[in-house]
Amino acid sequence: MPERDTATQPLHDLLSAFGLLTRLPLPQTTRHRANAAWCWPLVGLGVGAVALGIGWLGLQAGVAPGTAAALTMGAGVMVTGALHQDGLADTADGLFGGWTPERRLDIMKDSHIGSYGTLALIIVSLALWSALGGLIAAGDWVAIGAAAALSRAPMAVTMAALPNARKAGLSSNVGRPSRGAAAIAVVLAVLICAGLTQDLRQTLAMVVACAVASLWVAVTAQRKIGGQTGDILGATQQLSLVAALIAAQM
Repeated sequence: MPERDTATQPLHDLLSAFGLLTRLPLPQTTRHRANAAWCWPLVGLGVGAVALGIGWLGLQAGVAPGTAAALTMGAGVMVTGALHQDGLADTADGLFGGWTPERRLDIMKDSHIGSYGTLALIIVSLALWSALGGLIAAGDWVAIGAAAALSRAPMAVTMAALPNARKAGLSSNVGRPSRGAAAIAVVLAVLICAGLTQDLRQTLAMVVACAVASLWVAVTAQRKIGGQTGDILGATQQLSLVAALIAAQM
């Protein structure tokens, strides 16, 4: 039995990761393993593939690249249940709307959206739509898939590097992945990115942009609330995705 558990653990981790980060109708688990974070880039690749498939079909049907970009965004939101967008909005409201760590955490926990959260969603969504439209118009679909995979790795790194700022919530319930699991996520994400783009310069630009964006979120979160939460991880993914997509065009 132990050998069987060890042999099937990667599959269990993958199903757990898809169950945690998406709403795809896959076999679910009632207990998510923190170290399953190593395969989050694979989830990003899967989400990206579904979203790109919808966008590509729209383009084949004759819609403009901008409309195809909107379809791609919409499909991604549906697949993930807007999990990361919700985190972005709550993070913006909490980090910039409160004056103390306790108050910031309270605001982030509130289901209502404020002006900071609204503006963050609008600005980031516009940047994402613009970047996707540019890449789709250029026919660079692989860079979009690479960014989707790449943007999930910083969540694992942030989760492993920072303590949980709240003793409850999704991030706290899942636990902290080991540094080894986070390192595997990074290596896997970079390999996926390099394998898809086949362009060292583009890969390096995307990796650096992703790292800078996620580092800014992590440093800000550590300074303002003393660690990370599920909302912080969602904001990390969204800003890393936009940064990687913008860098892919440079």
